[in-house]
Amino acid sequence: QLSSFRFTVKRLFSTSHSSVDSEEMKKFQLLAHKWWDEEGEFSALHSMNDIRVPFIRDSLLNMSSNYHLGNPLAGVKILDVGCGGGLLSEPLGRLGASVTGIDPLEDNIRTADRHKSFDPVLAKRIQYKSSSLEEMVEESMETFDVIVASEVVEHVADLETFIKCCSQVLKPEGSLFITTINKTQLSYVLGIVVAEKIMGIVPEGTHEWEKFVPPEELERLLEANGFSVKTVNGMLYNPLSGSWSWMESTSVNYAVHAVKSGAQRQSSPADAMSEVEGEQPSAPAGSAL
Repeated sequence: QLSSFRFTVKRLFSTSHSSVDSEEMKKFQLLAHKWWDEEGEFSALHSMNDIRVPFIRDSLLNMSSNYHLGNPLAGVKILDVGCGGGLLSEPLGRLGASVTGIDPLEDNIRTADRHKSFDPVLAKRIQYKSSSLEEMVEESMETFDVIVASEVVEHVADLETFIKCCSQVLKPEGSLFITTINKTQLSYVLGIVVAEKIMGIVPEGTHEWEKFVPPEELERLLEANGFSVKTVNGMLYNPLSGSWSWMESTSVNYAVHAVKSGAQRQSSPADAMSEVEGEQPSAPAGSAL
């Protein structure tokens, strides 16, 4: 059994998808059927929707003048990277977005597909694919308005490659939302010792502290790869109530909203005028970029 599973993993990655970590795949393979058990291993991700969904929705609405009552994200194309069983794809679809959920594990995609099929509205709005982010780059350059990578970057093999790929499939001025775990002593104690070993909120072995990402490091990588970081918010999980809230400190969990820089800054007449006034007439077009 194990050897056939190893062969499957090997076959999946024979084309060397650099941001997917096959060891991480093995962990999640064993849990693929449990995504929609709200009391089970993924209960903290279910309750995270209470804050991550409004964070995504409100950040996008603050940037847009188009409001659709009842369907605030209508017309927005979202890529949910590492979508698992669809826990975040579904509420985003309910807000009107057109969602593509990708995950390298076929069992996760099967679970997600089965669950969305119970709701005919979601069945139309959400499409799931067993795919790595790198594979999406090949077919979907500058396709999406929004990328969501929630509780994913602490599992990827190469974070910079991952962020570069996000940039490639995002439209200019598109939004990237990330939630992840800081690399601090406190995150080790709470995220691994308490959550995994003592309380069993998260299956043991889910996280490796070495792969946790400090917000400063994430911001540096984002800014170096053409993103402007708009928001970094700390998140707090209360294991007793099973609920999440926002907090000042990013010492354990945090959420980031970053925006990809536009292809042409001088796209509006006002921008073009201010650039012309600030430059010598001989300056070549686009020199401000």
